[in-house]
Amino acid sequence: MSTVQLPEGRYGRSTDARTDRNLKLIGGVLGAAVLVLIGWFAYHYVVGTKISAEVISFSTSSTSVKVHLEVRKDKDTSGYCTVRSQAESGAEVGRADFRFDQPASRIDKVVTLRTTSRGTTAELLGCSTG
Repeated sequence: MSTVQLPEGRYGRSTDARTDRNLKLIGGVLGAAVLVLIGWFAYHYVVGTKISAEVISFSTSSTSVKVHLEVRKDKDTSGYCTVRSQAESGAEVGRADFRFDQPASRIDKVVTLRTTSRGTTAELLGCSTG
């Protein structure tokens, strides 16, 4: 037994082919929109970090820790960095936020963190804009 074939072009497109074409078009548009959205979020995640820093060196005394920080940021951005110090036992002996409002993109600054007892470390916990 054979199947019946309609003559090409005589009866127009079948509804299944039209539906398939519409679904492919909608899927392509939605896929492109999702890719654009993912790219937008990725760009803002990477570029959104406007201030960063690192501890270059530190020196300790019985009541304070002097920390040399190098801060990198956008020129128009202001923010702060949080630094802490721990004693030899691991107990936190000092923590403070230091503001950076200077209109420069790279700032080298020595800050003094007051401690309750002799600190043995200087740790940069992080920086934030604001």
